[in-house]
Amino acid sequence: MTEKEKEEILQKARKYLQAEGNAVLSLAMNIDENFAKAAYIIHSRKGKTVITGVGKSGLIGRKISATMASTGTPSAFMHPVEALHGDLGIISKDDTVIAISYSGKSEETNRILPLLRQRGIPIIAITNTEDSRLANLADIVLPLRLEKEACPYNIVPTSSTTATLAIGDALALVLMEMNGFDKECFAKLHPGGNLGKLLNLKAAALMHSGKDNPVVSEDSSISEALKAMSDTKAGAVSITGPDGCLAGFFTDGDLRRALSNGMLANGLNTKISEVMTRNPITIAPETGALQAAAIISSRHIDNLPVVDSVSGKPVGIIDEKDLLREGLL
Repeated sequence: MTEKEKEEILQKARKYLQAEGNAVLSLAMNIDENFAKAAYIIHSRKGKTVITGVGKSGLIGRKISATMASTGTPSAFMHPVEALHGDLGIISKDDTVIAISYSGKSEETNRILPLLRQRGIPIIAITNTEDSRLANLADIVLPLRLEKEACPYNIVPTSSTTATLAIGDALALVLMEMNGFDKECFAKLHPGGNLGKLLNLKAAALMHSGKDNPVVSEDSSISEALKAMSDTKAGAVSITGPDGCLAGFFTDGDLRRALSNGMLANGLNTKISEVMTRNPITIAPETGALQAAAIISSRHIDNLPVVDSVSGKPVGIIDEKDLLREGLL
C-alpha cells in the first residue's frame, strides 16, 4: 500500500465517521418533549419494555433491549414475524412497546401494532418518517430527522442505525437514573463480568490479614516496627493503643521524614508513638475495593489500614500493589 492509497482510505473513513457523528449531534439538538413523554411512560408502567423491528432495525432493537435490561429497565426483544405466530403472548397489559423502522413502512412491524392498540398497550415509534403508518399507529414518535445515510449511495443503513442506537441508549440511561439504578445495582446484574467483579469486590477480599497484617503497640520501638514490616513484607505497620484499637500508622515515608527532620534522638530505639501518623485514613473490611483504590490514588499513599468498624481494631492492610494486580489502579 502506498502512502497515497493509505491516506485516501483514511480520508474516506473520517468522512463516514463524521457523517455518523453529525447524525447523533443533530439528534441531540432536535430532541423534543416526546422523548420526555416516552421516558415517563416507560418509567410509570409496571411491566417491561418490549422492542420490535426487522432487519437492521431489529438488530439495533436487540441491543437497546439488552442495554435497558442491564441498567434496571426490564426489557425483551420481540421479532414482529414471530409475534404474528404466537410471540404476542409475551406482551402483558402493563408493558410498553418500542417499534423501530427507519422508513416507517415495515409491513411486518405495522401488522402487529393495531393488535397492540386494541389491547391498550402504549406504543413508542422510532422512525425517520413522521407521517408514516408506523408513526400514525404510535402514541409517541421519536423522529430521527436524518437527511441521508453515511453510505455514499444513501442506501446502506449507517447513520440511521447509529442514530437509532444512540436515542435508545439515551433512553436507557435516562431511565437508569430515574430508577435510581447505581453502580451497586449494576454489579448485581453483572456478577460474571470483570466490571461486575470490580464493583462487587470488597477490601476484605484484598487486604493482608492475620499474620500477614503487621501490628505493633505504641510502646514499641521503631526497630520493632520495622521488623514487623519486614516479616510481612509490608510497607507500613498499624500501631495500637492499650485497648487494641488503632492509634496510628507508620510507613516507609514516615521513617524517611523522621530521619530528614532529625526526630530520631534515640535512633531506631525511638518509640514508634513519637513518629507515627495519628488519626490515619482508614477503611472498613466491607468498603468497596474501588473506593479503597480511589483513596489511595487521591491521597498519593501506598498503604491503607483496614479497621473493624465496630471494635476499632486493625484487621488488615491494603497495599497499592494489590489494587494494581486487580486492575483497580
